[in-house]
Amino acid sequence: MHTGLTNITKYFVGLTGGIATGKSTVSTLLSASGIPVIDADVLAREAVAPGTHALSQIAAFFGPEVIHPDGSLDRKKLGSVVFNDDTKRKKLNSIVHPAVTRAILWHILKFWIRGERICVVDVPLLIEGGLWRWMGCIIVVYCSAEIQLQRLMSRDNCSRAEASPRLNSQLPITSKISYADIVIDNSGTRSELEDQVELCVKRLKRVAGSTWVVSWLFPPFGLLSAGWTILLRMPWRSRERNGARNEN
Repeated sequence: MHTGLTNITKYFVGLTGGIATGKSTVSTLLSASGIPVIDADVLAREAVAPGTHALSQIAAFFGPEVIHPDGSLDRKKLGSVVFNDDTKRKKLNSIVHPAVTRAILWHILKFWIRGERICVVDVPLLIEGGLWRWMGCIIVVYCSAEIQLQRLMSRDNCSRAEASPRLNSQLPITSKISYADIVIDNSGTRSELEDQVELCVKRLKRVAGSTWVVSWLFPPFGLLSAGWTILLRMPWRSRERNGARNEN
């Protein structure tokens, strides 16, 4: 496990990765360790449930053919519509992302009120969607592109020709690493992954320290601390990303 985490107060922890890197497994392990996890995929499904404003917007733009007879979203059909069309995919994101972001903020607030000192936000498109800017710490679950491909083929029982376009449609996992404070390398065994997550949890709790109590009891301090953290780290992350692009 690589870590670039510094000794400043953390509360919002963003978790991301790539398809078949094992992000969901890490999310489950973090939750099992007692850390509250907000799953953006679950919130995204809730955001387009029957009767929601987002679903009505999707039906209005993409047509009734993406809606099942029971009124639920036909995800497979919608996926085939937006997969190779950037304009339609951006439109879909403009409908779903705001609803999911509001839900994430609401859950974060609930955990904050409850007195949790760390809250993990599990978002597959954390980097692509720009939500990484609001995280005090970013965890990226990594494995090589070849391992990703092999795992995807095994998981979905598909050929290399079928799996490769799905992998190539995503931001490369190596690019996401430049945004990370902590990199969990899931190239090995389940046991090795569990050991890394255990170390990660200890690190997060140690860095959170006791100042979270002050932030919780005196909210303005927490808001100022969070804002200051984000402002301080933005230039550093920009340098990291530019360096990664230059290497590529």
